[in-house]
Amino acid sequence: MAHEVMTNPVELNTDATGLVIRGYDPVAYFTEGRPVPGRADISVEYEGGKYLFATIANRDKFNANPEMYVPQYGGYCAYGVAVGKKFDIDPSSWRIVNAKLYFNLNPMILEKWGADTKGYLRKSEENWPKIRDKAPSEL
Repeated sequence: MAHEVMTNPVELNTDATGLVIRGYDPVAYFTEGRPVPGRADISVEYEGGKYLFATIANRDKFNANPEMYVPQYGGYCAYGVAVGKKFDIDPSSWRIVNAKLYFNLNPMILEKWGADTKGYLRKSEENWPKIRDKAPSEL
């Protein structure tokens, strides 16, 4: 499989059409504090995934600083990464921690992750370099 030269290729959590966060606007989590569906006509391709935005202003914010808005761990469940796996996410099971966007599998896992966010993030940061370029089925 040919790749563009990238220092850290990441296996992204996308749906069948290549959408990250199931088509929700990543900027809206920061600006509106809630999940907002993006529009198909306002999109950006970034590092192998397609992001949709609710407004042109949000798209422009993303383009100005994508690393600020992209979900951590390629859009996979933060708890899953802590246990060395890549789980899908629920766009409504999210938190912003230290100005970074994290998702979790479902509300129950989000609650579990939230009980020791600092500990789980420490484990995730250790695990992510080992699993970042692997498909979920390889873990």
